[in-house]
Amino acid sequence: MEISKAEIASAAAASQQADDKHSELMGSEILVRALQLENVKHIWGYPGGAVLYIYDALYKQDTIQHVLVRHEQAAVHAADGYARATGEVGVALVTSGPGATNAVTGIATAYMDSIPMVIITGQVPTHAIGLDAFQECDTIGITRPIVKHNFLVKDVRDLAVTLKKAFHIARTGRPGPVVVDIPKDVSFKKCAFHYPETVEMRSYNPVRKGHSGQIRKALQLLLAAKRPYIYTGGGVLLSNASDELRTLVNMLGYPCTNTLMGLGAFPASDPKFLGMLGMHGTVEANNAMQHCDVLLAVGARFDDRVIGNPKHFAQNERKIIHVDIDPSSISKRVKVDVPIVGDVKDVLTELIAMIRESGLKPDANALGGWWDTIAGWRKTDCMKYSLGSGDVIKPQYVVETLWNMTKDADTYITSDVGQHQMWAAQYYKFDEPRRWINSGGLGTMGVGIPYAMGIKLARPDSEVFCVTGEGSVQMCIQELSTCLQYNTPIKIVALNNRYLGMVRQWQQVEYAGRYSSSYMDALPDFVKLAEAYGHVGLLIERPEDVEPALREARRLKDRTVFMDFRTDPTENVFPMVQAGKGITEMLLGSEDL
Repeated sequence: MEISKAEIASAAAASQQADDKHSELMGSEILVRALQLENVKHIWGYPGGAVLYIYDALYKQDTIQHVLVRHEQAAVHAADGYARATGEVGVALVTSGPGATNAVTGIATAYMDSIPMVIITGQVPTHAIGLDAFQECDTIGITRPIVKHNFLVKDVRDLAVTLKKAFHIARTGRPGPVVVDIPKDVSFKKCAFHYPETVEMRSYNPVRKGHSGQIRKALQLLLAAKRPYIYTGGGVLLSNASDELRTLVNMLGYPCTNTLMGLGAFPASDPKFLGMLGMHGTVEANNAMQHCDVLLAVGARFDDRVIGNPKHFAQNERKIIHVDIDPSSISKRVKVDVPIVGDVKDVLTELIAMIRESGLKPDANALGGWWDTIAGWRKTDCMKYSLGSGDVIKPQYVVETLWNMTKDADTYITSDVGQHQMWAAQYYKFDEPRRWINSGGLGTMGVGIPYAMGIKLARPDSEVFCVTGEGSVQMCIQELSTCLQYNTPIKIVALNNRYLGMVRQWQQVEYAGRYSSSYMDALPDFVKLAEAYGHVGLLIERPEDVEPALREARRLKDRTVFMDFRTDPTENVFPMVQAGKGITEMLLGSEDL
């Protein structure tokens, strides 16, 4: 019988662990051993005095690739993008003081979107903590509101079990980032190494299995519904439950929508998909949300960008079933009728089994009428846009062209934050999960390039496009240097409208066109900048050149290509729901302004 590579690796790790028990290891070596036993293959970081023992230990091994970024924020973003695309725990390493504070934005970004990560931060020696030592900051205090949990390891004997806990907390329950703060003396002190196979924490026992009685109640409501709707969010992707969701929707024949974070959980090309809902969602998705009589919410949290004004949302009576692994998310913004706490995959699996077992079917006549109503809303064709006179590039056209060219390829799309993000979400039809990588909850500019290079390292044979704007892209543009050093050839689609576009749009709609500090009037030559970093730069100014430019970028498989698309500076994202309005009170075009 042939032994698999995984079995060989497991045996080697066990042998190594047995050897380690008989010898003492430095804290830095314990850290590396722990990462190896957690099957970590990549770590993004930036060295500094407090973590030099750790970097020395990394130098002495060859199973974990360290990627040297140009800014600590990008280290966390890249590890975050890797985690989003693969479902594995992303790992970042930064030094104390400014290294840790530079990482804060990345940690908060991962926290808001529930991304499993372990961030290792260096700290000044234990005897210097609290004495305002060089490059000291209270990392635990600073990060406490933006992590799932954090640890300060003051004794090397606690390091191994702490790391085991960190990975366990990061990947179980509602995932999230965990910070492990390691003082410099802990990284060079020695102790015997034992890495526990499992860990039990009295105060942390997330529920996986949903309550069967509640699931049965949900089943009864769903099958009795006249106007049912299935609303899903990022929790479906985090739970790897896309197959179960597709099975459920196809079995019932009900309409389905995804949030911005849930795109790809259900195929955008399926007629049962009504498009994204919320502030920039479709007419049919938002109207169905408002007028359904039974709503099944799965792995979503009814956030402000989805339901708009809660009072407006509550005007229509409906029964709400809410499935979420985090009990604190249920009835937080909207009162629900059937709460189900549990892992999305487990709950949907049980719900599907109950439907099959019951042999019951939905009310076909009522469902047919509901679909007729939805067809009426669809006739609005709210995603239609004008190409104008054809002498200026429309940003929607760039995204649509990209989708048409890559829809059958193994493709990942990252974005920064702003108008380009919404156009990518609206016009790139995601049929598969974990292919749309963006910052949802925190709305962090600058994530696009680090996300893309993190994904490219994990998926070297896939095509990775970063859809960005000339504002966002400059926030982490130094990572073009990292792309060259580590051979992660990504394609950057910059929709350059010479404005902070979403800010300009809000200023046009809400502030009577007073464009305060939203115009970018000192932009670099992005083609020359890309070339200076050792990459290929392309300037595209005419609509007829859009497709040839994308084709050329794809042809250059082994090169990072920066495409500077000069797009219409007056174009806005529609539909749009203004702050404080209900989700059916949509602006559909410039004629509504």
